Amino acid sequence: MQYEGVLTKMQTEIGNPIQYYLIFENSFLNVNQLLGKELEITFQGYQCLNCNKKKKIFRQGFCYDCFMGSASAGDWIMKPELSTAHLDIEDRDLVYEKKVQLQPHIVYLALSSEVKVGVTRGSQVPTRWIDQGAVQAIPIVEVPNRYLAGITEVALKNHYADKTNWQKMLKNEVPAADLIKERASLKYLIPKEVQEYFDINKNDLCELQYPVLQYPKKVASLNLDKSPNFSGKLSGIKGQYLIFEDGTVFNIRTFEGYVVKISL
Repeated sequence: MQYEGVLTKMQTEIGNPIQYYLIFENSFLNVNQLLGKELEITFQGYQCLNCNKKKKIFRQGFCYDCFMGSASAGDWIMKPELSTAHLDIEDRDLVYEKKVQLQPHIVYLALSSEVKVGVTRGSQVPTRWIDQGAVQAIPIVEVPNRYLAGITEVALKNHYADKTNWQKMLKNEVPAADLIKERASLKYLIPKEVQEYFDINKNDLCELQYPVLQYPKKVASLNLDKSPNFSGKLSGIKGQYLIFEDGTVFNIRTFEGYVVKISL
């Protein structure tokens, strides 16, 4: 059986364990059903997720021109503190920026490789935590725009990591931590203009379980540009990674916009 199409990040469905889906133009694949099975991934070309042209992918599924020009690839995406829509100031497209930036955002703590701080839109909970491979997560505050979330994250970066160590996450080297206790200690670390949104009594801890038969002891990333054809037995899915029995891991998110054929 074969599936063919442009890679986009796996869609997820909360469950015990989480369900993963690869969505192609004319078909979809429940990746959980492939656990313990051999599959072959063949790289066939590129297709920009923004302009749909068959141009080499530069970053985040976009070709170079789209990445440099599209409103959905502005600097404020990776650095929320640079958001300016709340001031009526445009970066690339104010209508788009208002739509995305001026909605509820969550600042959270997540436990993936260590306790880290992050930001996501309220509508992206728990998807964002799943994509990072977090085993637990807890909201710190919900604020009305991306800028307030961004300055809160910046303040907390002095005390917590803001990136996941993907190798530790994939090997399941996760230290014990009490996120409820961590959250309770944060009120006076967050900016004054955000403190009104902090509720000391709110403890909605989220726990997440991933479909992994066996965690690898060592990991090596599959790069489709260097290895356009790969086959292996799937032993797990965590974050946006496929984990294979031989320790090869494939980050779907990194290769968005790549056209592939998956053979079972």
